[in-house]
Amino acid sequence: MFNELPMQSKIFSPNKTLNVRGRLVDLTVPKVMGVINVTPDSFYGGSRADEKTVLTKAESMLKDGAAFIDLGGYSSRLGADDISVDEELKRVLPAITAIHKNFPEAILAIDTFRSEVARLAVEAGASLVNDISAGKLDPNMMSVVGQLGVPYLMMHMKGMPQTMNQLATYGNLIKEMVEYFHQQIAKAREAGIKDIIIDPGFGFAKTVEHNFEILRQLDCFKIFERPLLVGLSRKSMIWRTLGITPDQALNGTTTLNTLALMRGASILRVHDVKEAVECVRLVAELKEG
Repeated sequence: MFNELPMQSKIFSPNKTLNVRGRLVDLTVPKVMGVINVTPDSFYGGSRADEKTVLTKAESMLKDGAAFIDLGGYSSRLGADDISVDEELKRVLPAITAIHKNFPEAILAIDTFRSEVARLAVEAGASLVNDISAGKLDPNMMSVVGQLGVPYLMMHMKGMPQTMNQLATYGNLIKEMVEYFHQQIAKAREAGIKDIIIDPGFGFAKTVEHNFEILRQLDCFKIFERPLLVGLSRKSMIWRTLGITPDQALNGTTTLNTLALMRGASILRVHDVKEAVECVRLVAELKEG
């Protein structure tokens, strides 16, 4: 879609920072976000944790170099059960409180599309809101995030996790996604949100072919001049293509993460932090060379 860019600008875009509770996070060199799900039904078992294991998992990710930890209590797996706000809060608040108490310097993201969960999670210690619906599933989300004054991660998705597979149809995939982000970024700015991250939503209302098309044209999203988060970790585009399982998809994840970094990703959202951090370091070395 765009002409080829010089190697340096394809790997890293300059002047990317996030204001996280008054602390500037430099994304000129990409960062890694580790995933912890306090759910019984997330698609990859290795991401799941309970009250007994959440601190151990968080500590391991931080030691391996995670700059962010993303914690969610509502499974966005295709066909996952819908749960109540109370159940989601019951899952996430103790985990956020415990991680924040034991690792106060850790930057925690709350993975939710519900404004009430976002508000209470930030009060408990989260510093970033990760919304898979970009405000489309809760009309109060953006105004709440604006009031909280935390960075907002908005993802592209259609429908709900329970229905998204039926909505994976597009006339022009990239064009429709660009229009989507234009609209939602404008709404976020109107709500007073200053720090916005965008996520193309690999696997959400998209076929395997759609996912590879997005990865091929990831450069297109640079037009927003916003940090770009990529969540490819152990996704079905990898294991379906290779004829393996999510448990066997680490090598494929690392391969696609490398390509995403080459095309401008600022944050890698992953289940396997150590391998992703190594990936970032090697691509950074390529830039220096």
